[in-house]
Amino acid sequence: MDLSKVMAISWKSGLFKIISQSKASIIVESLTDGKKLPVFATHRSSVLEDISMFTYTEDVPLKKVFWSMYQKEDGKPASVDAKADGNELKNYFEQVLPDYDQERVYASDIKKVIAWYNQLLQHDMISEPMEEEEPAETSVDDTEEKASEPVAEKESPAKKKKGADKDSANTAGKKKQ
Repeated sequence: MDLSKVMAISWKSGLFKIISQSKASIIVESLTDGKKLPVFATHRSSVLEDISMFTYTEDVPLKKVFWSMYQKEDGKPASVDAKADGNELKNYFEQVLPDYDQERVYASDIKKVIAWYNQLLQHDMISEPMEEEEPAETSVDDTEEKASEPVAEKESPAKKKKGADKDSANTAGKKKQ
């Protein structure tokens, strides 16, 4: 499941798919009605890939929460309405994510997650999350090559010339005093 191209924007309801990028904004398309709009850096927005839910042990990425909901519902929309009572939402969420932090995860957060799940499901964007790959270990040959490379950058002849001119001007100025 690739949530790196899906955004939530604080002043707009629903989710948005990133379709392009310009100099000053990101162009997104609403998953609800297909309208396109720019999102500027001043807008409060988040990519779903970066959102996680609080638990008592560790933060759980949203894609794992969506997958847990998908498994619980057998690939169908959520059995509880996003506009349901807070206690009903919390009971449902306990079944999806049993160790979620009940003090830091509010009913409004659960409402958003359920609404987002239903919208992603409608657009067939939910799949099993892939386990993150561990970085490959560096071999002895790689470390030897890195050690033999010079650390400092070489100055270009133009930079050397400019530096020489400044030094000669400084020394010439000191002699006149």
